[in-house]
Amino acid sequence: MWLIRTITDKRGFTLVELVIIIVVLGIIAAVAVPKYLDITSEAKESSCKASLGALRSGVSIWYAREAARGNTPTYPPIDSLRTVNVVMDRTIPGNPFQTNAPDSIVTGVTKGTIVGTRGGWAYKVSTGEIWANSSGSSENSW
Repeated sequence: MWLIRTITDKRGFTLVELVIIIVVLGIIAAVAVPKYLDITSEAKESSCKASLGALRSGVSIWYAREAARGNTPTYPPIDSLRTVNVVMDRTIPGNPFQTNAPDSIVTGVTKGTIVGTRGGWAYKVSTGEIWANSSGSSENSW
């Protein structure tokens, strides 16, 4: 019977076909990896902006509460900013660009200057400004 095949009739891929498949997969990977790296930097940037928004919101709310209580409006001192449930409901979010102490805050700096690797955020108590304390891209100017 010509409809029944035997086991010896089955064939696999040849070596040339396997090499072509591997080359095509390599080309696809070479194109995809740079796109993936760009996505991770965009994710870090978005995370940094979101954390800055939360920190700035907490500082603004503190300032508004001081004014509403009839006190002279002031920005929160750095110790209050670090303490949970005083300015922020949770711990300070980490700066995704900073690897050394990403969730700490340094003070006494000028906006746009980076204070080494001492902290993830820089805070100016006199004006209430807070920004990312990290180098690499423009995240310290947001």
